[in-house]
Amino acid sequence: MAAPTGAPSAAQSFPDRARSLAPGLALCLAIAALAIYVRNLTGIAALNPVVVALVVGIGLGAVIGRPAAIKPGIAFSVRPLLRAAIVLLGLQVTLGMLASLGIGALVLAVLVVGLTLPFTIWLGRAMGVDEKLSVLIGTGTAICGASAIVAANQVVRGKDEDVTYSLAVITLCGTASLILFPYLGDLMGMTGNTYGLWAGAAIHEVVQAVGAAAAGGPDASQSGTVMKLARVFLLAPAVVALGWWVARQHHGEAGHAKAPVPWFAFGFLALVVLGSTGLVPRQAVDASRFLVPVMLAMSVAALGLQTDLRALHKRGAAPLALGIASTLFIALLALLGVHVI
Repeated sequence: MAAPTGAPSAAQSFPDRARSLAPGLALCLAIAALAIYVRNLTGIAALNPVVVALVVGIGLGAVIGRPAAIKPGIAFSVRPLLRAAIVLLGLQVTLGMLASLGIGALVLAVLVVGLTLPFTIWLGRAMGVDEKLSVLIGTGTAICGASAIVAANQVVRGKDEDVTYSLAVITLCGTASLILFPYLGDLMGMTGNTYGLWAGAAIHEVVQAVGAAAAGGPDASQSGTVMKLARVFLLAPAVVALGWWVARQHHGEAGHAKAPVPWFAFGFLALVVLGSTGLVPRQAVDASRFLVPVMLAMSVAALGLQTDLRALHKRGAAPLALGIASTLFIALLALLGVHVI
């Protein structure tokens, strides 16, 4: 995804740079605050602030366009701010949490990520879906929804409308899973622990997975939350692998820049390790739980502000069908896995 024109020059002094960023950052922060307020006011888990911020950003962008004054702040929100949010997310996962799952559940987490993403790419090709869009849908399904999509796009470099469409598909499919999983778990007579592992291994967004798992009781809530965090941990390795894959795919193509090294993914892993030492104050972890959703909502608000609705419409229904197929694949794979372990 190319950075919007109007990004501040690196040669600017700090005060000048801050002044150029301020209008766009302030607008994105206002949208993020509104999105969080709407979710908190309604208490509806499906109203993820990231999704609300995207919708508001798209609507506002369609009305006001892209004034030059907000472009530097939008560019900053889409790239550096997003990467900082992904790094901070590392404080919410510890190696102790992962170890508590047991080797069987950890293997399952690796399998659902390692198989769902390539399956989605393969099926996308068969369905004629643009490859970058397929990668983003597959990443969001396999790992952790919106966070994974916007992180993966840092190396995949899809178009703005690819990211927007992926977010919409993942939100729809994840919300359907949030509603259906509790009923399906009861229908199949699952124990609390097994049901929680299934929800954590199969549902897209963290809030969706945790919400669905909680419907199964305390045991399900605990196992589902930790299983979901195990998939979040795999975000960094997956982004690094995607960067390598992109470089291999385009090796030798004239004029194609080498895929960037996703340093933010290594920063994420570094904070996982640091947080696992017990040296990080609880206040810092709590602060990350507050800041990460705000930063992600700001990034996606910026994305919405620069989304072209006409280009989004041209994508058609095939990517939605791909998202549904990918969701069914991970649900069935996870269901098989929890019964094996």
